[in-house]
Amino acid sequence: MNLEKFWELVETCRRQTESRDARLAWLREDLSRRPLEEIVEFQMCLDQVTRQAFTWELVAAAERIFGGRCSDDDFCYFGLWMVGLGKEAFGRAVLDPDALADTSDVLRLTGRTWRSWGDDWPGWESLDYVALEAFGLVTGDPDECGDAFYAAVRTRRGEHAVGQGPAGKRWNVWDEEEAARRLPRLSVMFPLSADA
Repeated sequence: MNLEKFWELVETCRRQTESRDARLAWLREDLSRRPLEEIVEFQMCLDQVTRQAFTWELVAAAERIFGGRCSDDDFCYFGLWMVGLGKEAFGRAVLDPDALADTSDVLRLTGRTWRSWGDDWPGWESLDYVALEAFGLVTGDPDECGDAFYAAVRTRRGEHAVGQGPAGKRWNVWDEEEAARRLPRLSVMFPLSADA
């Protein structure tokens, strides 16, 4: 599986239903009908794609959307959620994080506090485990396959270096002037308050 096939699968999954749980079930089922190598390659593609989103500009966008309170875990799950937006929206956001303001998923959050987001929460942690779960279904050992799956991912990845921190330069999302310049639409849609 290459990146083109990865994105085709994500797009097909997205067209199935809006429910993340239903999309995960569909994706798990589809992956479990594939060879183990393809399942491992799906995880490698997912890791590669989410790595593209690991930038300080997108961290700032996530912090803005989350009202100034975006933990490291929140941001990791936010990157996975961005994959679920599809190739086009994901690509636009990587190039220009303020483009997230154009997505219906972000528009649904506008005017609401994070406490009321419920199923609209911009995070998709479970996407990071769907390949592992499919691997377990294929091997017949869903409870004990983790070591074998992650060893296969490491072996397939080889010696390719994985970066340490976000790319780019960190900036203070609480600096309203800077935020208005860098994230003009998200700054208006998600104003920060001192009690965030």
